[in-house]
Amino acid sequence: MSVDAQTVRRIAHLARIAVSEEEVGPLQGELNAILAFVEQLGAVDVEGVEPMTSVTPMAMKKREDAVTDGGRAREIVANAPETEDHYFLVPKVIE
Repeated sequence: MSVDAQTVRRIAHLARIAVSEEEVGPLQGELNAILAFVEQLGAVDVEGVEPMTSVTPMAMKKREDAVTDGGRAREIVANAPETEDHYFLVPKVIE
């Protein structure tokens, strides 16, 4: 895949980056080099390679997905100026 000048301008527009006409040529070269590198990576055989979380082998830290705190709604809203049914009451902002 190759990027032309029009595509460089479109990418810059979508990224909200101001690109002058003098910068389009060098950016086009840089984007084409990046895409060529990505194409090279696509040619690498990764069959049987395990995904890595780090450059050094390690086990992911996991915890049980359980509620460890709760049932304290009354304490949480205790200092609120106004509450109703354990919810904070706030002034209406939208009419």
